Amino acid sequence: MPAVPRGAPGRVVVVVVTFNSADVVPGLLTSLPDGLVGLDWTLVVVDNGSRDDTVEVVERLAPDAVVVRSARNGGYAAGINLGAAQVPDRSAVLVLNPDVRLGPGCGAELVAAVDRTGAGIAVPRLDDARGHLISSRRREPTLRRALADAVLGAERAGSLADLGEVITDARDYEDEAPTDWAEGSTQLVSAACWDAVGPWDESYFLYSEETDFALRARDAGYLTWFVPTAHAVHLEGGSAGNPGLWRLLVANRLRLYGRRHGRVATAAFWVVLVGREGSRALLGKQTSRAALRGLLSPRYLRQTPGPHSIVAVSASA
Repeated sequence: MPAVPRGAPGRVVVVVVTFNSADVVPGLLTSLPDGLVGLDWTLVVVDNGSRDDTVEVVERLAPDAVVVRSARNGGYAAGINLGAAQVPDRSAVLVLNPDVRLGPGCGAELVAAVDRTGAGIAVPRLDDARGHLISSRRREPTLRRALADAVLGAERAGSLADLGEVITDARDYEDEAPTDWAEGSTQLVSAACWDAVGPWDESYFLYSEETDFALRARDAGYLTWFVPTAHAVHLEGGSAGNPGLWRLLVANRLRLYGRRHGRVATAAFWVVLVGREGSRALLGKQTSRAALRGLLSPRYLRQTPGPHSIVAVSASA
């Protein structure tokens, strides 16, 4: 492992967590010089036990990067925490998925937005590989929004005022604005926010960790700020077609909600999730069948500590 450079005021630590990412990480690395132009930055790549040649690819294409081979695959949040810890003196942490490609000047736009607004987290406009807008902005999960998503579908509910969790109206991506949280592939977190909120919660392993961090940041007085003048592309491997990943995503939605609400509200949220996944399972969706089995099986239920003592689905299921 190369020597870890000491951070400096104004230095942005770019943290990338990889797992079998050899086919996508070169595109990210190629985009960084233009994407971070004008910034003082250090790249830290945390590899969570890849079985391909991800580490070798990174070391060849980014010889100045700090490469950390994690002793365990503790999930996305654990990788982010490990990467950020490599350079403790920094002005911000830029979290990137390996399948992100930064647009020119993206990093500087995010930093400028944090400096201008005092926000704790700044996120860019994201497009997919075909150049289509990704609905990356989110509202806080509530029982009403979960029910609306279940009955109307996330796309339709998200376009009706504040009814849905996913903000789907393209007009809401034209101007700068605060957002409750945003998808976690590309996020700039100020050092002040990181220090106030603490590390990302590693118990989620994958999915909802960015939601949890953004809501805790808001609790501490730090907003998440959407910056449309900052642009990136996210290729999106995704959970939509993977039954195991979808089950984990649904389980962690329940876990997150349960940690912020009481027993009765959490039970109602569970009922809505069961109804949503059950209705889609009846239509033959394998992902929903997997999620429903997880929601209904006592093997996946346990007491989860938090502000309230609630029953939640284990993210390790």
